[in-house]
Amino acid sequence: MSPEPPALDPPHLDPDAALWSDAPTGRPLLVLLHGYGSDERDLFGLVPHLPPAFVFAAPRAPLSPPWPAPGYSWYALDGLNGRDSATVTRAAERLCAWLDDHAGGATSIGLLGFSQGAAIALQALRLQPERFAFAVNLSGYASTGTLPGDEVLAATRPPVFWGRGTHDDVIPEPLIAQTTAWLPGHSTLSGSVYPGLTHSVSQAELDDVRGFLEARLKDASD
Repeated sequence: MSPEPPALDPPHLDPDAALWSDAPTGRPLLVLLHGYGSDERDLFGLVPHLPPAFVFAAPRAPLSPPWPAPGYSWYALDGLNGRDSATVTRAAERLCAWLDDHAGGATSIGLLGFSQGAAIALQALRLQPERFAFAVNLSGYASTGTLPGDEVLAATRPPVFWGRGTHDDVIPEPLIAQTTAWLPGHSTLSGSVYPGLTHSVSQAELDDVRGFLEARLKDASD
């Protein structure tokens, strides 16, 4: 039996594919990270529901899912290692490199992701805990394994919102259990499990996210 080919690093994020609400200079930045099979326009549609004090940026994930799946992905889901933590880490490193080039001047940076994008948000927080003020995890998960920033997060406990639905059957149960065990010890955790919600976002969840984000703005102004 021939060995499996090594996993390829994801390409750099396309700077021309990102959507911005404004230039980030002198204002807090909220980065919106879409899910598998979607694109930068998806979560950018949430902007009217979120506090306007933020500048919003929505980069496009760098990979194309196998045909006929539409859109883009942060890491591959085909094969046995589709949710391997090293793959998630490499994708989060690409996001951090993109921020190096494009987030200069922001007074703070928060991350909001859905599904795959939420996994990237939490992994980026673990890679560079001093860089990010908070994270919003919508229908996503915390990857397995240990990263150097985990000890910092255990000490600083940054705010994290986690929302998911009772009828969401997309994220495997072991990863939900991993997230349930990991987040309380590495964040100041809030959020809710929404009755009847599938792998999606509801108005009730959006209202809670807005309240969470408004509290982060208040924290920054105090």
